[in-house]
Amino acid sequence: MQRYDAIVIGAGHNGLTNAAYLAKSGLRVLLLEKNPYVGGAAVSRELHPGWTYSNCSYVCSLLRPEIYRDLELARHGLQVIGYEGGITFMRNGDYFGNYSDAERHHREMSRHSRRDADAYERYASDVMRQTRLIRPFLMRTPADPTSLKRRDVMELIYMLRKYWGLGEHALYDTLRFWTMSIGEFLDEYFESAVIKAHFAGGGIIGTGLGVYSPGTAYVLLHHYMGEVDGSIGAWGFARGGMGAITRAMAGALRSYGGEIRTDAEARQILVKNGRVQGVALANGDEFHADVVVSNLDPKRTFLKIMDEKDLPPDVVRRARNFKIRGSSGKLNIALDGMPTFTAVPERHPLLVADLHFIDSLERMERAYDDWKYGRWSRDPYLDMLIPTQVDPTMAPPGKHMMTVFVQYCPAKLAGGDWTPADRDAFARTCVDQISEYSPNFKDLILHMEVRTPLELENEVGLTEGNIFQGELTMDQLLFNRPFPGYAQYRGPVTGMYMCGSGTHPGGGVMAAPGANAAREILMDLRRPPIVPGDTSDD
Repeated sequence: MQRYDAIVIGAGHNGLTNAAYLAKSGLRVLLLEKNPYVGGAAVSRELHPGWTYSNCSYVCSLLRPEIYRDLELARHGLQVIGYEGGITFMRNGDYFGNYSDAERHHREMSRHSRRDADAYERYASDVMRQTRLIRPFLMRTPADPTSLKRRDVMELIYMLRKYWGLGEHALYDTLRFWTMSIGEFLDEYFESAVIKAHFAGGGIIGTGLGVYSPGTAYVLLHHYMGEVDGSIGAWGFARGGMGAITRAMAGALRSYGGEIRTDAEARQILVKNGRVQGVALANGDEFHADVVVSNLDPKRTFLKIMDEKDLPPDVVRRARNFKIRGSSGKLNIALDGMPTFTAVPERHPLLVADLHFIDSLERMERAYDDWKYGRWSRDPYLDMLIPTQVDPTMAPPGKHMMTVFVQYCPAKLAGGDWTPADRDAFARTCVDQISEYSPNFKDLILHMEVRTPLELENEVGLTEGNIFQGELTMDQLLFNRPFPGYAQYRGPVTGMYMCGSGTHPGGGVMAAPGANAAREILMDLRRPPIVPGDTSDD
């Protein structure tokens, strides 16, 4: 019998972070991964000779700098190259450019609407106020509002002080912001259709909601609260693809003495007398530990790898009702050269950043309508980047790799399950949209990987392909994530914990859930508080 102090299931970025902190504290840790490689959704793979794809997640911003420093990820090879801005191409042949330089940005906005250019500073200030409000909570364990434990009471007081400090007017605005739609929020600042469309994308990415669905304003905030090199809201490319992040985390884990086993699919968390005993693998092997941590989403954790008889009935019911609707697809494309775009000259500085092709909220809402009725969007919202312009390690000299995130793409089609023919038709829809704005694009395609929610679930383990392991709506945030009573990373069985994006503070390559869960585990084991964040005791 092989025994460890802790077993972590799932070698995505949160599982790796959790295991690394536990190993750093001196525990004997085993990390289990069903795939032959680590990384989960943050992985780089060569599926076409000479080209490296960031298969799922594709940009870096949310990774917490405290974790980056603590785990010495730079020493293990992680380098992030920052970029800012973006372009939304318009059907009339024009475009809107989102520049990082304030003066140039104001001129560009004025070209579309002088009123909007003047309103932008107020918009940016209001979004930043919300960002500064939420960021301190990312590395803290949510309070249980029904508990009278000292730690929960103090955390609630901390939260109330933060909100009360906003002042009466700003507090009203904050409560509205957390519940309103991104479309309504942007309508309060801007009149230009293309400007609103450009900023609305962050409110719907990865979410089974439309631009006029309540709660999507917060999803925008979720994409604004990261940073690169101290620049809040900035984004960057991990050199070598997103797998560079998880490779560095795996290096940190091994440097602390942790063990990683790939091709090791967990079949069941073993429980006896209300306490975890270890993990049984699909191949029949068993590993034993007093602590078992699941990096899988709440549905897979409680409905797939735990026996229902080991769980309280309310946990099973809540897991079944947990909202985790898939709405996204992904294309990774090897290109024979750099595409040209009719609206801008070659080597335009914003071609390095995000490229979009929907120029109004109406088109975005109609894309959502298709998804609601079980179709991929006929006019999809694409978030497209060509990272090889700044990271030449991902393609041969003179060639390029393009990553295309697609919204909306349903987990199940109205006519039934996805077929290879459906997947090809979905890809053609996306390629055709890009080709409307780039005349030489199709001729440059050498290879294309197409991922629908079906591939994301089967290969990566994301239920329905939901990139956040559960929707980021108010009923599934803070002490409600994943569900009430279990938001402090502890499961319903003694010694069982959760560390995935289905826990607070949610999805994105942030690593905060993994670190926060490690802090709670070490507190329960009376180990030194080596994880940054709230370490107050009961």
